[in-house]
Amino acid sequence: MKTTGEQLALRAGGTVAACGDNEHGQLGVQAIAAGEAHSLTLLDDRTVMACGSNAYGQLGDGTTRNRATLVLVAGLSGVQALAAGEAHNLALLADGTVLAWGSNYFGQLGDGTTTYGRLTPAAVVGLSGVRAIAAGERHSLALLANGTVVAWGSNYNGQLGDGTLASRTAPVRVSGLSGVRAIAAGRSHSMALRADGTVQAWGDNACGQLGDGTHVDRFTPVAVPGLIGVRAVAAGHGHSLALLTDVT
Repeated sequence: MKTTGEQLALRAGGTVAACGDNEHGQLGVQAIAAGEAHSLTLLDDRTVMACGSNAYGQLGDGTTRNRATLVLVAGLSGVQALAAGEAHNLALLADGTVLAWGSNYFGQLGDGTTTYGRLTPAAVVGLSGVRAIAAGERHSLALLANGTVVAWGSNYNGQLGDGTLASRTAPVRVSGLSGVRAIAAGRSHSMALRADGTVQAWGDNACGQLGDGTHVDRFTPVAVPGLIGVRAVAAGHGHSLALLTDVT
């Protein structure tokens, strides 16, 4: 996951090393997901703990108090995956539903509101059968079991992929995508890896991060030309990466 001032690394033995900015105490714990100034840890018992900045409730402990040590995210169990945006978080549960908490000014929590922030996790409305999640700076993505993708939150650059620039407070389908097996979210752009090993991208393209040979924002997915045999994708602040099958 992209970060601004800290770096997290998951070791083979299941521990996590951290370094970098510690202004809000976000390096005080092992973690597998990091936002701009907060960190999340998924524990063996499938609960979640957090530390760091908490101005928008992104630690999920019911307060807005910054924490330099771990606090339990309230009400979470059975968590299978985590994603952290700038100041919001997503948790994928074992039943295929998603909970979200933290900043919600652009609807990035997907709860149907633009409440300033959620201090504890709330359900993303209408989502089931989710296989993977991703969080951009202020938008969110979910990959469904049928291989389609939905998105919600900020859409100023078309990063929701629904053909508009309207921000969404609840999930909307990304236009024209099927057969997707992985997703990634950058600052304001999104990526989808398809089952055939090709990649599509949409949203902000000011730095050429969509890889389509232009600097034109795309409001629906476009193919990244010349990419085949891709097995993983990742997205940063203004760039994108693809891991090819010929890499060992």
